[in-house]
Amino acid sequence: MIAEWTEDTRGEGLYEITTTVADHVADAGVSEGLCTLFIAHTSASLVIQENADPSARRDLENWMKRLVPPNDPHFTHTAEGPDDMPSHIKSALTQTSLSIPVVGGRLALGTWQGIFLWEHRTSPKRRRLVLHVS
Repeated sequence: MIAEWTEDTRGEGLYEITTTVADHVADAGVSEGLCTLFIAHTSASLVIQENADPSARRDLENWMKRLVPPNDPHFTHTAEGPDDMPSHIKSALTQTSLSIPVVGGRLALGTWQGIFLWEHRTSPKRRRLVLHVS
């Protein structure tokens, strides 16, 4: 089964999409298998991260901002603004696809794990996601 959908972001940040992904997996009717999730963009990414304590996500976001700040004078790819190249680097450092086992018809995530779309651009965006369950 393949599903496609869009997620609207409000700008930079981690957006939990676990429920949406889990609903698609349930609709697939696959008892044992693999869920592959892909984001079709180069300035946003996907991560599995703690979904219980928001401070873990804030710390991760703040660390990444320090690692790849905007307005680096070495960047030449700046046509779309000061967050353009940093967004591409952040996406390259993380992931644009995830593979999650399906066990008993459900995602085999750990107790505190959630699936997040990580928006790296500062302005709102509409992001396209593709999911395959087999």
